Amino acid sequence: MYLVTGASGHLGQLVITNLLETHKIPANKIIATTRKPETLAALKAKGVDVRAADFDDTATLVKAFKGATRLLLISTDALDRPGHRLEQHKNAIAAAEKAGVDHILYTSLPKPDTSAILFAPDHVGTEKTLAASSLKGWTVLRSNWYFENLFYALPSAIKSGTLYTAAAEGKIAYIAREDLARAAAAALASDNGGKNTYTLTGAQEYTTGEIAKLVSDAVGKPIAVVQVPLEGLIQGLVGAGFPAPVARVFASFDTNIAQGGLSGVTSDYKKLTSNDNTPFASWLAKNKQAFLG
Repeated sequence: MYLVTGASGHLGQLVITNLLETHKIPANKIIATTRKPETLAALKAKGVDVRAADFDDTATLVKAFKGATRLLLISTDALDRPGHRLEQHKNAIAAAEKAGVDHILYTSLPKPDTSAILFAPDHVGTEKTLAASSLKGWTVLRSNWYFENLFYALPSAIKSGTLYTAAAEGKIAYIAREDLARAAAAALASDNGGKNTYTLTGAQEYTTGEIAKLVSDAVGKPIAVVQVPLEGLIQGLVGAGFPAPVARVFASFDTNIAQGGLSGVTSDYKKLTSNDNTPFASWLAKNKQAFLG
């Protein structure tokens, strides 16, 4: 039995689609957990076992995880207070142990031990909790930035003509969310035991300026990239309506990029899937209207 947490999210749904369509796993061998089971009516209709799970309530997790052999723990979005997400992940790992799960796969981020991202300690703590667990095995999938993350900043930059960044000449090995889902599904569907760590990246790395130029050329709109100090970036985000703590989290992404925290290309995606990465150029051609919309 294969279990996917956060199954109502974009990544979770793509993973389940890959389990069903690529790996031909019968629907009745898949468990999908979510805080809102009603949102997964379509999967339930296919025969997927949809269960309610609340990461703040260990008791619900033990019940939801019963019968699962291999479990994909998709990191939660609980960033409301420092350490909340780590608490949730620890709850999930403890519940998996009690429920008799053999193997957990976890979505982390690259180079978490040295990452400047303010929530990186959540990932470090989760990886350490897995390593100290009584599970038969675990797999850490250190996933680089989605191509889709570009939708957060670039549409407004296209409208204004200016992209402000504190990332300097740091590079990012962006990867398509669909590729990450394929890799996660492949790892989940395998019978690979033991303790494994993969760093999932795209096939090429880019600076912020290079990405802006590619997007600018694709949509036919000029984008001027302006380097600013970190505090200037934070002030700009606050001025745009972000609460100061959230602005600092977002700004820490640029610090991490500048320090090389998301740089470097690996072959781990191909090892897991036997496929080549989706090229950024083809993804951009398919999604350029979304930047304008």
